[in-house]
Amino acid sequence: METLLLNQQEVSELLNMPDAIKAVEEAYKAYNLNKVQQPPIVSIDVAEHKGEIDIKACYSGISGMTSVKTAVGYWNNPEAYGLPTLLATICLFDGKTGYPVCIMDGRLITEYRTGAAGAVSAKVLARKDSKTVGVIGAGSQARMQLRALAEVLTIETVKVWSRSKEKLAGYKSDIEALLGINVVICDVPEESVAEADIVVTATPGKKAIILKDWIEKGTHIIAVGADMEGKQEIDPEIFSGAKIVVDSIDQCTLKGETQNPIKAGIISAKDIHAEIGEVLLGKKPGRVNDDEITIFDTTGMGVQDNTTAKIIYDWAVEKGLGQYLRLI
Repeated sequence: METLLLNQQEVSELLNMPDAIKAVEEAYKAYNLNKVQQPPIVSIDVAEHKGEIDIKACYSGISGMTSVKTAVGYWNNPEAYGLPTLLATICLFDGKTGYPVCIMDGRLITEYRTGAAGAVSAKVLARKDSKTVGVIGAGSQARMQLRALAEVLTIETVKVWSRSKEKLAGYKSDIEALLGINVVICDVPEESVAEADIVVTATPGKKAIILKDWIEKGTHIIAVGADMEGKQEIDPEIFSGAKIVVDSIDQCTLKGETQNPIKAGIISAKDIHAEIGEVLLGKKPGRVNDDEITIFDTTGMGVQDNTTAKIIYDWAVEKGLGQYLRLI
C-alpha cells in the first residue's frame, strides 16, 4: 500500500469554509453519539523556545479513520526563523487496518475547523439578528472566526482590538477586502466589546482582558484562545448566570476558559449547560431568548481534525492531487 502526501498548497486548493462548518457539525454530533474514541490531549510547553505542542488523537466511527495531529505554536518563528507561528501535521490511519493512508499539512485545517467551530456555535447560541462582532486579537484565528461567522450570519461591522497595534491595520484591510465588512480599529478592549452582538476572543493571553461590566444582555461570546492550563481572556465573573456551552466538558474544565471560573469557585462543572453536540442533536436547547448571555468555550477536539481531514483526503483522491510514498 501507499501513503498519500499533501502539502499546504494542495490542502488549500481543497479546503473551504462551508465544508469545514459541515465537518465540524458532524464531528460534534458524532462525539455526543458516542461514535468517537478521543483520548486526552497531550500538551508540551517548550518554554525555553517560547513554544507549545499539542497532540490530538481520535478514532471516528463515522469517518472510519484514526487521526493524529501534532499542532505547535512557536511565537519566535516569524522573526527568528521565517516560519509561521502555527504549524501542524495530520496523519490519517485506516480504521480497519491501521495503515497510514495520508500525511497532510494540518495548519490550514486547524485554522478552518477552529473558525468553523465558532460559526457552529453562533448558529444555535447567537441572536439571529446579530450584526456587530467585537474581536479581541488580530491574528490568523481572529480572521478565520470572521470568515466563518460571515457564512452563517449577516455581519455588518467588526470592532477589533489587539495588544499588537502593528497588526490592526493589516487586519482591517484584509477583512474589508475579503468580506466587504466595515472594520473599526479600537484603542481599548472595552470599545470593541461595547454594543457587540458577538464577542470573539482569540489571543494567547494569561489574564482577563474582557470584564463582566462590559458585557450586555444578549451577547454571545466565542472563547477561542484558552486551550492550555493557565490561559485566560475573560473575567471569570462573566460565567455567573451565563448559559455555558463547551465543545468537551473534560477538556474545557481543565484547559479551556471554563477552567478559570471553576478554580475561582464561581461555578462548578455542573453549571455547564451542555456540550455543543448535545445542542446540535436537540438533546438540550440553545438560545431561548434575546436576553441570555451565552458563552461557547472551545479548546478544539481531535474529532474536528479527523472529520475535516477525511473530507480533504477524499477530495484529493478524487482529483488526483498529492504524491504517494511507499512506507512499507
